[in-house]
Amino acid sequence: MKQSKLLITALTMAFAIPAVAAETPSASPVTYNIGIVSDYIVRGLTQTSHKPAIQGGGDYAHGSGFYLGAWASNVRWIKDSGAVTSGDGTVELDTYLGIKNYVVADVSYDLGLVRYNYLGGYEPNTAGGFNNADTLEAYVAVAHKWLSIKYSYSLLDGFLTTPGTKGTNYLDLTATYPFADSGMSLIGHYGKQTFVGKTTDTPGNALSYEDYKVAHTQDFSGYVLGLNYTSTNASNAWTFNGQQWGKSNVMLSLTHTF
Repeated sequence: MKQSKLLITALTMAFAIPAVAAETPSASPVTYNIGIVSDYIVRGLTQTSHKPAIQGGGDYAHGSGFYLGAWASNVRWIKDSGAVTSGDGTVELDTYLGIKNYVVADVSYDLGLVRYNYLGGYEPNTAGGFNNADTLEAYVAVAHKWLSIKYSYSLLDGFLTTPGTKGTNYLDLTATYPFADSGMSLIGHYGKQTFVGKTTDTPGNALSYEDYKVAHTQDFSGYVLGLNYTSTNASNAWTFNGQQWGKSNVMLSLTHTF
C-alpha cells in the first residue's frame, strides 16, 4: 500500500521503564538486565517486523525513590516503514529518570521522563515530511497492589518521525497477579494509543487503536521465561510490505536481572 508519513507516527516505543509498584530494595542500588525475545512488541505493534531481538540495560535506584537508567534493543521499523532515504536506525536506546514511592501502604506513584533515541546512522525523508525519530515522553502512573494505570504524553513537536504531533498519548491499564512462592505471575493488559495534530484519522484507515495482552511469566532462579499473546484493533494503516504490524501474535521472552 502507499506509505504515508501519518502511518509512521504510530510506531510505538519500548516499555523499558521500571514497574510502577515500588519494589523491595536490592543489596546494590545498581542492577543490570539482559534478555531475548522472539518478537519485539510494544503497545501491540512489532518493532522488528516480527523478528527476534536482543535487549538489555542498567538501572540506578536511590533510597529516596529517585531512579535513572538506560535500556537498548535492536529494531527494524525505521527502514522497513520507508521513513528514510538512506541508512537505517537499527538500535533503540531509551534513557529515563523519575521518582517512584508509596503514598500509603499498597498504593504507589511513579513520575518520570523517557527519551527514545534511535541510533545506527540514517537520513530521514524530510522531503516526504519525516523528521528524526527521537522522541521524548512524560509519564505518570499509580498502582494499588497488582493493579496499575499509566499515562504517557509526547512532549516534542514530533512524535517519532512526524512533526506537528505533540500531545500524542498512551493509556496503559495492567494487572500483574503473582502466585505466592511459585515464581509465577499472570498478566492482563489493555492499552489505548491516541494520535493528535497531523494524525487525523480517516474512515477505514484510522491511526488510533487499542491493544491487548495476556501473559504468563515463570521465574527460574532469576531467569524469567515469558509467554505473551498480543492483539490490536489497528487498521490496515499499519500494513507495510504485506505485514500487519498489529496482528495477533504469540511471543516468547527470556530475561535475567543481576
